Amino acid sequence: MGVDPNRASIARVYDAALGGKDNYEIDREVLARVAKVAPEVNDLAWSNRKFLIRACRFLAMRAGIKQFLDCGSGLPTAENTHQVVQRIDPDCRVVYVDNDPVVISHGQALLVENDRTHFADADIFTPSEVLGNEVVREHIDFTEPLALLQVGTLHHYTADNGAELMAEYVDALPSGSYVAIAHFFNPGTDELAHLAERMEDIFIHSPMGSGRFRTADEIRAFFPGLELVPPNPEKPGDLELCDLWWPEGPRPRPLNQVEQCIVGAVGRKP
Repeated sequence: MGVDPNRASIARVYDAALGGKDNYEIDREVLARVAKVAPEVNDLAWSNRKFLIRACRFLAMRAGIKQFLDCGSGLPTAENTHQVVQRIDPDCRVVYVDNDPVVISHGQALLVENDRTHFADADIFTPSEVLGNEVVREHIDFTEPLALLQVGTLHHYTADNGAELMAEYVDALPSGSYVAIAHFFNPGTDELAHLAERMEDIFIHSPMGSGRFRTADEIRAFFPGLELVPPNPEKPGDLELCDLWWPEGPRPRPLNQVEQCIVGAVGRKP
């Protein structure tokens, strides 16, 4: 109900990029268009997903966070947020937020998985709607530290630069909370900037209609007043390419150009 197979869905496009089956031809068409200029386009989705998994492990295991507000959850796939954090601590609570009809139908199934995983139907680009949502308020305690996840979401916000949107979210978080973000990235170098601009143009003018590749300074603005976690032992707190943010081991090959066009970071609210 409410699903239009003739209109691309952000969640279904990601599902297609990750090799899932919950997508239509119109969603696969978006990836096919981008693949003409960036054959490794699916790596954007995989870099994003792997960053989410490692960031969630850090937040649950090292930072001791026990409640997670996952904005723009997308379709369930291997290693979802609740599976990652509840494997570390079964008491972790997770609330997924999305308003895509396909995601909602799948998200409802999470309600029967366990009593610490919930789903809220709300527009993640309207912070007041999310923060005031009944499900969010029932299962997230805003007097205790929590993790707000915007992983692979903000590059689909095209109304403006998004800094004010994130400031509203951050203002609502208690001290000791964390924000994790992964975002399409324009590195600014001649070769990679051209690639990022071409991918952005195709994404925005595709049936999906969104996909901004922002600069480092534009993405840093999404962490107002937050202390960025060092992305590895050798660097101070800052953005880092998703695949290089606390990697799990040595890389057997160098990053391709597409993998150099998505960054992630985790910030802590003092």
